[in-house]
Amino acid sequence: MKNLFLKMTVSALLLWPDVAGAQVRHEIHVPDLAGYQVLKCDFHMHTVFSDGTVWPTVRVEEAYREGLDAIALTEHVENRRHAEDIQAHHGRSWEIAQKSAKAYDILLIRGSEITRSMAPGHFNAIFLEDCNPLDQKEWKDSFSEAKKQGAFLFWNHPGWARQQPDTTLWWDEHTFIYDKGWMQGIEVANSSSYFPEAHRWCLEKKLTMMGNSDVHPPIGMVIDFAKGEHRTMTFVLAKERTLDGIREALDNRRTIVWIDDLLIGEETYLKELFEKSVEVVKVNRKDDRCSIVLQNHSDLTFHLKKTEHDKGIEYFRTFTIEPQSRHTIGVRYSTRPVDGRIHFEVTNLLVQPDKGLDYDYSF
Repeated sequence: MKNLFLKMTVSALLLWPDVAGAQVRHEIHVPDLAGYQVLKCDFHMHTVFSDGTVWPTVRVEEAYREGLDAIALTEHVENRRHAEDIQAHHGRSWEIAQKSAKAYDILLIRGSEITRSMAPGHFNAIFLEDCNPLDQKEWKDSFSEAKKQGAFLFWNHPGWARQQPDTTLWWDEHTFIYDKGWMQGIEVANSSSYFPEAHRWCLEKKLTMMGNSDVHPPIGMVIDFAKGEHRTMTFVLAKERTLDGIREALDNRRTIVWIDDLLIGEETYLKELFEKSVEVVKVNRKDDRCSIVLQNHSDLTFHLKKTEHDKGIEYFRTFTIEPQSRHTIGVRYSTRPVDGRIHFEVTNLLVQPDKGLDYDYSF
């Protein structure tokens, strides 16, 4: 009996590291759209190999726990804060994270951040083959080297107060970069900041909308998960859950940015996202009243505001449809209107800067 107890104890101790290291994944429930998979991605983050404070494998573990599908480690080429203690080439953090990424089934994208003063400011180059050639004295040479590798380049935090303290501007240097084909996207959201100017530029210039965390410390130090917060991320509408699938979607501007409760993207995708998330499960009519029962199947929140309507119809001015919840819209009317519709703006689905998605329901 003692030998049996000893064997069981030893076995438990041998298994303990696996148990202690186990991670619990929180899936983000968002419906697939237009035949595409919605992949949750963060294309901008840092580790101790630039000016972050965590080891590369920590970024992978964080992404797994938060339900992400893909990440890019984008270390600053020009800012190696820990260079005295950590001497390595520019792609080393990606190499270290690879094994962990495969174990957790996280798609890991190789990237770097070209970190220059304004203008042009900071840009990320992702889907690189080699980060080291981007280490150039002149910023134009860094961009050229990234483009030679077929990288996807996007402008980071264009409204960052440290570089644009008064007004978020598009500079001559950005026109040069855009005309050269060195800019495919812009961060319309970075960490906790939304940049309406960048949103407008993406619409006007047909650039991909990006949203990323730009996280430097452990993610739990900047995101309070206990309060239901989440990192800023990019929903990528991909044909397949692969690196090639993500790249194809980015090249074709199939993205939605998620920051706080805001969802930012092309109107077509936002409308389908809303319709597939919020289902009309029942319509009850009785005399001069009607109730429309909605079920939100997603982990997203939606804010509705009443817009212009038939004055003979009464319904509340605003509604909030919480994640994974049922909500009822009550309608009263003296005589049933000809069109029989109530009209809303979904204020947190931004189809343009400061303009939500227009939507209506029949009753």
